[in-house]
Parts: sequence; structure tokens; C-alpha cells
Amino acid sequence: MTRLIAAAALAAGLGTAALPALAEGEMPRVGLTPDLGSVTVETRSGPVEIRRAQDPENRLEGDWARTSRPCPEFCIQPHQPAEGVSTIGELELIEKLEDPGVIVVDSRTPDWYAGGTIPGAINIPYTEAVDRMSELGCEVDFDGYDCANAQEVTLFCNGIWCGQSPAAIRRMIDAGFPAEKISYYRGGMQTWRLLGLTVTGGEG
Repeated sequence: MTRLIAAAALAAGLGTAALPALAEGEMPRVGLTPDLGSVTVETRSGPVEIRRAQDPENRLEGDWARTSRPCPEFCIQPHQPAEGVSTIGELELIEKLEDPGVIVVDSRTPDWYAGGTIPGAINIPYTEAVDRMSELGCEVDFDGYDCANAQEVTLFCNGIWCGQSPAAIRRMIDAGFPAEKISYYRGGMQTWRLLGLTVTGGEG
């Protein structure tokens, strides 16, 4: 995985930062992997370094620390939202963020997106997912969409309790988007924040 991330970053002209050796008595640094300190990805606002918060005492606060939102509507989502869709974790998501052929979609409503998102993600709210499939490589035709040239996409929302990206995924598939070109980052913003990973403002 580390080699794949490094290769993708070099191909994109960006970079990865290895963890330097610790001086005697120095506190351990918080890396992405044992060998990888950070990854720089391209966003619409320019390059952004994805790294973890370096304070070992860092903790979630406020809404992100909540464990028990009422169900319905905030129910635990299945691991796989639809047949054929791949569910991924953070390192796989970072790899996709480095790949210019993959579109990473924050499928939350604009107010959530404006409050902070994963660097490089674009906002297509789950309520607009089908109407905006032309932005994902599909072409409008008389019967709806022709998705023969659909791009690879990864969708996420607020986390394991959030149904926005699973709803978007199912609607897209029903409208003709190929399931095998969709990945689902189930951990979403709550797990991303729990790991202390970089969050940026919404990019439109």
C-alpha cells in the first residue's frame, strides 16, 4: 500500500513524506503508516497535505464525539450499500484521492460540506446524485443516462450512522451507473476526524 501511494503521488507530481528517524528521547510522531508521515493531494484550491494531528492527547469534541444518534433516521449502515460496490478504508481512500482518474464525492448536504470535508472531495449532495451523473462521466440520452464511460467514483458522508452516501449510491445504480465503478468510504467524516486526519473547507 505504501509503495502504491508513493508511486501515485510521484506520477501526479505531488509527494509523500516519510517519517524521519526519531532523536533520542523524542516523542513518537503520529503517521499514516509506520513508514509514511503524510501525503499531498491535489484539490481545486491547490495542493493539500493529508496528515494526522500530532498531539497524542487530541480528542473528538462536540457532535463528532456523539455515539448514539436516534434511529431512525440515523441507523447503522450496512458494510456494502449495494451489490458490486467496494467498501474501503482510509488508506485506500487516500490512494484514490491521489489518482486523477477517480472522483471523490462528499454526498452530504451543503451545510455539512461547508463545515469541513476531506481534501480533494467535491460536493454532490445525495439528493442531486442522479441529476449530476453527467459530472461523473455519464451522458444524457433519451432513456436517462448512458454510463458506458463512467469514471470511477468514491462516495462518503458523515459515517457509519449516515445514510446519505448509501442512498446516493443506490439511486445512481438504479439510474444506470455501474456498481463496479463505485467505492464507499463507510467510515466517513466521523472516522476520518477520529483518526486526526486533515479536514479542509468545502470546495464547491
